[in-house]
Amino acid sequence: QVQLVESGGGLVEPGGSLRLSCAASGSIFFIKAMGWHRQAPGKQRELVAEIPSGGSTNYADSVKGRFTISRDNAKNTVYLQMNSLKPEDSAVYYCNLRLGPFRMRDYWGQGTQVTVSS
Repeated sequence: QVQLVESGGGLVEPGGSLRLSCAASGSIFFIKAMGWHRQAPGKQRELVAEIPSGGSTNYADSVKGRFTISRDNAKNTVYLQMNSLKPEDSAVYYCNLRLGPFRMRDYWGQGTQVTVSS
C-alpha cells in the first residue's frame, strides 16, 4: 500500500509564490521518479516537473525558470517551489510516484488546488 499526502496549495495573487509538498509512505521500493502534474478545468493532465532517480530534472516549457522541483530521499518527499505565478498556472496539482524496477507502477496524490488570481 502506497500513500501520497500533498499540501501547500491555495490562493495567491499573480506574481506570488507557493510551495507544494508531497510525502510518500508505505511499501516504497525502487523509486523511478517523483514529480508533479496538473490539470486545469477542461484540459488534460500535464506534466509540470519530475525528478527521475539518478537522472536530471524535467520541466514543462511553460514553467521553466519559475518552478523548481526538489526531493528529500530520506523522507520520500518531493517539493515544488512555484514563483512568479500566473493565472494560467491555476489547476489541481497532483503528486506522482513511479515505482520499478521492471514493471512501472504509478501512484497519485489526491490533488491540491492552486488558484492564481487577483
